[in-house]
Amino acid sequence: MSRIVALFRKGITDVGAALGRDKISQSPSRRKAAPTAARRVLFFYATGLLLPSSAAVPNIVLIVADDLGYGDLGCYGQKHFQTPNIDALAELGIRFTQAYAGGPVCTSSRSVLMTGLHAGRTPARDNVPHYETYLRMEDITVAEILSSRGYRCGGLGKWSLGDPGTEGDAKNQGFDMWFGYQNQDHAHYYYPEYLDDSSSPTGKLELPNNNRTRADYSHDLLTDRAMDFIAESANRPFFLYAAFTLPHFSHGSEDSDRLAVPDWEGFGRPNWSDAAKKYAAMVKRLDDDVGRIVSLIHRMGLAENTLIIFTSDNGPLGSGPSEELDNNGPLRGAKRSLYEGGIRVPFIASWLGKIPQGKDSDEVIAFWDLVPTFAEVAGANIPKEIDGISIMSALKGEGLKPERDYLYWDYGHTRPRYDQAVRLGDWKGVRLGQGSPLELYNLKSDIGEGKDLAKDHPDVVKRIEKIMDSAVTPSERYPIGESYRGGPIWQKTW
Repeated sequence: MSRIVALFRKGITDVGAALGRDKISQSPSRRKAAPTAARRVLFFYATGLLLPSSAAVPNIVLIVADDLGYGDLGCYGQKHFQTPNIDALAELGIRFTQAYAGGPVCTSSRSVLMTGLHAGRTPARDNVPHYETYLRMEDITVAEILSSRGYRCGGLGKWSLGDPGTEGDAKNQGFDMWFGYQNQDHAHYYYPEYLDDSSSPTGKLELPNNNRTRADYSHDLLTDRAMDFIAESANRPFFLYAAFTLPHFSHGSEDSDRLAVPDWEGFGRPNWSDAAKKYAAMVKRLDDDVGRIVSLIHRMGLAENTLIIFTSDNGPLGSGPSEELDNNGPLRGAKRSLYEGGIRVPFIASWLGKIPQGKDSDEVIAFWDLVPTFAEVAGANIPKEIDGISIMSALKGEGLKPERDYLYWDYGHTRPRYDQAVRLGDWKGVRLGQGSPLELYNLKSDIGEGKDLAKDHPDVVKRIEKIMDSAVTPSERYPIGESYRGGPIWQKTW
């Protein structure tokens, strides 16, 4: 048993500190004890009164950060601050260097993840226009597939695909529980006065005056609920979708830098800007809580039967402290961009005894691959009309089987400019605006997309342009070229 596994099983959630890796000054952890249900279950496991389920059907834990950059983690090259717990998870599994989000913004990326359909065909294709629901009852989500196999499906954090009570409500899309923010504009508040809570008779967890008192930081409540869900689901297969909101920017009313987070003053180095300290404190808080969740899984004896994946929904914001902290590494662009910086994301997978430890993979994978992958893990039928392929062979450290034809993204349907991008082998084509010339890059030799090779390879340009023309199924909800002039539906009531 590796030392890292031993530390997680002992309940040492700050594995990096235990291994002597965390050198940068920071504030101490604000929570020492597990939440009530998790603490109670751990007592029964420790005393031998409760044993982990021997069911062969594996559990799945998917942790998705919000706007976390490709270079924000130590294991992806971050030098300014450290992420020891997520790095430790990578050492227990496989780190993908060519993993892609479903899109460059929240809603489209999450829709791709849930449906297995790429951006040209998925129901929700952008953050605008604003709709009360994006998913319909006829849409098939990964949670519905897993529910059909007897999984208990729990979600928390940012949903973005349908407001409470609509067809797209997470509870109507296969989830047994949702806690957090179903509307993405609500998710801009880290000190909200309520959170959506499907387990409450009112559908809400009320947090009176929280925006003023700041008694409850929403991310902490999300983590506690995640741990309770795992503890309460231990004796049946479960799927946890932890769609955390860190380190996404907050509403300006909560913080002048739009980075609301407690315990940031003592973080980082003296010469850092306040914004850099706050952002790094956000990532550190996220790292702490990934450690707490992984530790709970190990302490409950579930690690050999649980696939754990950590990733991000798209690239970083690209402003504020991004340049100071170099949070996108060598990549060009950021959130809202179809260059690599907007869509290439960290992706780590661990499954003790099933996934090789400490391995890197350069296999090209994407969010729309998770539906068929999770279906295969659960022993469910893989839907036929999807764009993804199962990446189980890649998770085992092998090559993708079968190889895919291409990857496709687009963005800006109802914005001033509609962009498209295609990856074809090592080639990446980017078109910024309808009718604009295609830019062509060889990602194998030019990860930063700095040298346009379109004039040298007209045959590749034609192939990619043909894919761009055929990959999109038109949607009346996203009329290309018609600029949206509406505003958010959700409104703050405090």
